[in-house]
Amino acid sequence: MAVSAAVSAFAVPMSLDAPAALALSDPWARANRIAAKVRGPRFPHRRFDIRKYGAVGDGVTDCTAAIRTAIRACHAAGGGHVDVPEGRFLTGAVHLLSNVDLHVAEGATLLFSTDPKAYLPLVLTRFEGVELFNYSPLIYAYGQHDIAVTGAGVLDGQADDDHWWPWKGSGDHGWEPGQPRQAEARAALFDQAEQGVPVERRVYGEGGYLRPSFVQPYRCRDVLIEGVTIVNSPMWEIHPTLSENVLVRGVTVRTHGPNNDGCNPESSRMVVIRDCTFDTGDDCIAIKSGRNADGRRVNVPSEHILVEGCTFREGHGGMTIGSEMSGGVREVFIRDCTMSSPNLDIALRFKTNSVRGGFVEGFHARNLEIGQVGGSVIDINFNYEEGPGHGFNPVVGGIDVRDMTVRTANRALNLRGYADAPIRGVRLTDVDFGAIATPSVVEHVESLVLENVLANGEPLIIA
Repeated sequence: MAVSAAVSAFAVPMSLDAPAALALSDPWARANRIAAKVRGPRFPHRRFDIRKYGAVGDGVTDCTAAIRTAIRACHAAGGGHVDVPEGRFLTGAVHLLSNVDLHVAEGATLLFSTDPKAYLPLVLTRFEGVELFNYSPLIYAYGQHDIAVTGAGVLDGQADDDHWWPWKGSGDHGWEPGQPRQAEARAALFDQAEQGVPVERRVYGEGGYLRPSFVQPYRCRDVLIEGVTIVNSPMWEIHPTLSENVLVRGVTVRTHGPNNDGCNPESSRMVVIRDCTFDTGDDCIAIKSGRNADGRRVNVPSEHILVEGCTFREGHGGMTIGSEMSGGVREVFIRDCTMSSPNLDIALRFKTNSVRGGFVEGFHARNLEIGQVGGSVIDINFNYEEGPGHGFNPVVGGIDVRDMTVRTANRALNLRGYADAPIRGVRLTDVDFGAIATPSVVEHVESLVLENVLANGEPLIIA
């Protein structure tokens, strides 16, 4: 490990004028530009009450056709708001169209069917970073623009230890030997991707037991998810994929099933996640960009992502990059957030290996208040799952964390690169790790810079 002065990852061309040069050299000026550009779509004042199309809020009547008809009518009229009023409305897959805001009012709940057939026909989607045709996400849009899910209501996936979650194949969530599980189809899908089988031949759905995401705009632009509370998800909650200009604002995610990540921007750019609360069964936020050979085939990074004003509670990781990051991740910012839970494993987590590969170029964090963390505060681990020796070493650097306070954690740092692919460039400034139980682990790290960094009330010393 080498400890040296940091060098900026962003050179400033001398020909630029002062404001442009500042925007390039100051990462937080770049973050402010993302915040200014990602504002969310606006909609005409037309309103389409789903009850006028036959929906009944008794929690029993199937409202799928009524909701779809209302969405089509709104879209055909030039856009507006499809209103879900107070009540409990049972539905299957909801497919959004351009210029439509699905507005779930306070006191309203969209109850999503637990019958997998309600998510047919199959759609193009991603499962753990690999493209395929599978069950529709519960709320889905493909190739649309100016779409939204808003309101103070509830989206309830109704997943539990009897529905969706047992497909994980884990006894922790209701699965018992001999019952259906995803393992065989998951392995087959990953093998198809490694063999280069065309996506149109990767057809799953019934008999595959691969759970759908909850909200997935796929190849969309100008997307808003605002205000709603999401509970009981089959799998990943908010999953923008290959999308641009996405604003997730004021959302509460509260679901503790397997792979219940809160928000997973994947191969998406210009994303803002603001004033949200995450209490999850997996990573609270995880930035992704495709898995292994399929991620390298699509080859679209996630980039220009800002997280601010959020609260993180339970989860495997608070702010996470990976592990499906084969297309790379560039320019991620997190500021003014709080995290705390004995069941929050890691605060800032970067997970990859020599099968995933990928890169991280520029991760900037400031003004983070962290209470209790069960494991490490900052964890950059190249030994996740398959580990080294598989030919696609990750490239990770440009990690800058400042103005962070921690109350208690097991470990301050767990930084584990490879001898032939070290972590390059980690700077910590004005960080107080609070009460730490065990020493840090730092392996194969170049340019680790510590400026006013404390642990247990003393300067943090790396042996």
